Amino acid sequence: MACCAGPRLRGSLDPEGYRSGVVRVGAELEAQETAIKLYEIPPGESLCPYHYEYVEEWLLVLAGEVLVRTPEGETAAPAGVLARFPAGREGAHKLTNRAEQPARVIMFSSSRGPKVAVYPDSDKIGVWPGDDRDTVMLRRAGGQMSYYDGEV
Repeated sequence: MACCAGPRLRGSLDPEGYRSGVVRVGAELEAQETAIKLYEIPPGESLCPYHYEYVEEWLLVLAGEVLVRTPEGETAAPAGVLARFPAGREGAHKLTNRAEQPARVIMFSSSRGPKVAVYPDSDKIGVWPGDDRDTVMLRRAGGQMSYYDGEV
């Protein structure tokens, strides 16, 4: 039986405002179909920039409170709240801890790839196909090209 340790600080490249601890619960338990991550979000930090994906995502607030931004506005989500973010634009979201104490949340979704996320505030799109050599982050505006661009 596999077990998980407590949250560890994510990559040191995360800028101030987006620092949190994470346990990749699904990966540690060798989940094949579901991505499950436990996050500890310090006061004043956000989990990710405002984004949407092309898979349904879920949020469970375990401790503390987070402010959830969606296309409809901002809503406080205290411990015990379970929320669903549908696939596509209507599921856009961002979690921010504006409280004085850390918040703990679980995010879960399909683990099938490739993973695609769109960041409306910065007009970016990211694609994670499963091999870091093929991962890309592009600006949507002006980044378009034809399917046959560069082909002979």
